[in-house]
Amino acid sequence: MTDDRFSPMLSSTPRLAERFALWHAASMVLLSTWALGGNSDWAHTLISGWGSLSILVFCLGVFERWRQPGACRRIIWLWPWAAFNLVVLLSLANPNLRAITGYGATGFIPGGEHPWLPSCARPDQAIQALWLFDALFLTAFNVAFLVRRRTALRRLLLFVAGNATALAIFGSLQKLAGAEGLFFGAIASPNPTFFASFIYHNHWGPVALLAVAVCLGLVWHHALNAHQDYRDAWHSPTAMWLVATLLLAASIPLSTSRSCTLLLLVLLAGAWLHWSWKRVRHAGRSPRRTLAVWGGGSLLAVGTVGLVYWLGQPIIEARVEKTREQLTAAHARGNLLGSRSQLYQDTWRMAQEKPWFGWGMASYPTVFSRYNTQTSPLDRLPVVYVDAHNDWLQSLAEHGVVGTVLLAMLGVLPLWQLRRYPGAWTLLPRYLLGGCALILIYALVEFPFGSQAIVYLWWLCFFVAVRYRQLEALAH
Repeated sequence: MTDDRFSPMLSSTPRLAERFALWHAASMVLLSTWALGGNSDWAHTLISGWGSLSILVFCLGVFERWRQPGACRRIIWLWPWAAFNLVVLLSLANPNLRAITGYGATGFIPGGEHPWLPSCARPDQAIQALWLFDALFLTAFNVAFLVRRRTALRRLLLFVAGNATALAIFGSLQKLAGAEGLFFGAIASPNPTFFASFIYHNHWGPVALLAVAVCLGLVWHHALNAHQDYRDAWHSPTAMWLVATLLLAASIPLSTSRSCTLLLLVLLAGAWLHWSWKRVRHAGRSPRRTLAVWGGGSLLAVGTVGLVYWLGQPIIEARVEKTREQLTAAHARGNLLGSRSQLYQDTWRMAQEKPWFGWGMASYPTVFSRYNTQTSPLDRLPVVYVDAHNDWLQSLAEHGVVGTVLLAMLGVLPLWQLRRYPGAWTLLPRYLLGGCALILIYALVEFPFGSQAIVYLWWLCFFVAVRYRQLEALAH
């Protein structure tokens, strides 16, 4: 008996805090994605303010549950978050740059800090960045802390996938129409390579990847349970989520995100191999039907690839040609990474300067100019970088070893505690965590966590996966 209703401990009427947590989490999905992916000053303010409601939801949940044995056990997951906040707050009182003004301009020079204590370059920006991160993280954590029903988690995932599918359709139509700005030209984009509501196309790719992982998890959930409630898988929501997967997958190459397209192929290939293996295992029961289903599924996948290429042929071919030119130039230089290689070296030197606590939260745009060795071939002026195009390296530069380890512990600690829950994992949390892992790999060559939408969706998918695993173990 796998349904939630068979577990008395989990079937109680949802309390007020749980309802608020789900409602608030869903509203943040909409806000973080449609507000330009959180990549603007006004979006930061809006998301920070609305996300601050997570503190009230958290306090309400603690008030409702503090007398229940073990109900607040998951609060222990927050100790790395509390320690990270303490380090950042201490750094605010120890600035490592001093502002100087001359000739009508303001500059910064190093010095003045206590070298063995946490410090930050820009306290004003650090506190804003911390507020924003806390709002996003706590909103996602409240889902794991307060939700007690798997059905509620699946409804939340349905909302995440549905919202992403709407964005994929909107962005694809916008791209194929040749829109010159966001929202079909209504908003001028500072970056010409925008997609949907996202200013930067490489920020849409991770959102779509996570949504594809969500859809695949829902596909398997409904397909494996189709015999219980439906005549077959095609009369269940399985078909709907397959269509959503195809729409989301098609949007990634249309967005011209090359790295995410490769990661998408890895994800889809893994899902296809898994599905094929399942078909082979059950071939003995009905070999002809198995072969027909497998062939039909494979033909559908190939047809989808062909359709995507046909619709976006000019866009895709232009991107392929540019990639070919870049690879040729890189081969001539003997350096595949090109300018990224020097960028990573300069960022690494920045990180080595303050290895333990880093230069402070949100310090990279201000401090990196001191270590930047790249100049423009046209005017010999320094090339401006506001991101390291490697979130792991940038974290070391801004937060040091201590801060980076604390951030990593936010994910490691919940996963480590899952060892206490026996039984086999179902496919839904596996696909969610697989999608999260792909984003962490992508962060080696880009800065996905520079988008607040990605930060939030990553933590939301992660905590839903962890909580879902806990609830299914308790239900069994």
